[in-house]
Amino acid sequence: MKSLPNIISVLRILLVIPTVYFLNTHQYANALLVFLIAGLSDGLDGYLARKFGWITRLGSFLDPMGDKLLMTASYFMLGYLGHLPVWLVALVIGRDVVIVLGALAYRLLVQDITMQPLLISKINTACQIFLVLLMIYDLSNIPGAAHVPAWASLSMVYIVAVTTILSGISYIFIWAQRARNEIGKGTET
Repeated sequence: MKSLPNIISVLRILLVIPTVYFLNTHQYANALLVFLIAGLSDGLDGYLARKFGWITRLGSFLDPMGDKLLMTASYFMLGYLGHLPVWLVALVIGRDVVIVLGALAYRLLVQDITMQPLLISKINTACQIFLVLLMIYDLSNIPGAAHVPAWASLSMVYIVAVTTILSGISYIFIWAQRARNEIGKGTET
């Protein structure tokens, strides 16, 4: 049972494929359903890991990888299809690239790293997910469902942009400080 959260994370990674397919073929209601399932699976695997102590090193990589793949693919497709501004897609994907490259550099140059999300990063992820849900929901044209006002979508675009920038800067600042401290310890001995 200890591997159940990891299995759920792998299934979420696999859900990226139908999400991209449904977005690309303009089957937005199906994309919304798959995205919601993926989102619920993210909450479920985290809950199980914490509640039962099923936290593993593999899970600490699979869970964020599943999140990043789903979000990157969703943002890329929504940008490609013209539903999100290209600058926002570049900002969201660029932040993730900077974080991954920074973590690799830290691991190679300083020491092993354990990734722990910052509060601003959690807020940013929630905002990113909400924006994707908002956009896909609006595109899905579910009978009887209200359309999302343009001001709401635009507001979320800018909220995601601001939280993405703040999150990226926070990671750069914190990990640069940690690297300086660790390198400083090495020169003191």
